[in-house]
Amino acid sequence: MNTTLPIHRPAPAFTQLETKPSIFETGIKVVDLLAPYRRGGKIGLFGGAGVGKTVLIMELINNIAKAHGGVSVFGGVGERTREGNDLYMEMKESKVINEENLTECVKLL
Repeated sequence: MNTTLPIHRPAPAFTQLETKPSIFETGIKVVDLLAPYRRGGKIGLFGGAGVGKTVLIMELINNIAKAHGGVSVFGGVGERTREGNDLYMEMKESKVINEENLTECVKLL
């Protein structure tokens, strides 16, 4: 089914939206086993300071880009600029973001 749709079009009705009842494999064993994510669904990541939220976000972004060829959008709702900058710096230090390789799957804009 190769159907093209215009970019600017009305949103579908809420009753027309559906998620496929399948599991989205993140590549993180503990997440896939204990709290699997639904393909096409939404997730929230909550936790106190120092419990590893940033590490989990980095792994999800890296795995989705490399294993699934997808695009990750990180929206730090309520986050200050410092937290977004910290995520960027940690991704550069751990080589998740490689600014020299233009074909690299992971980019942060």
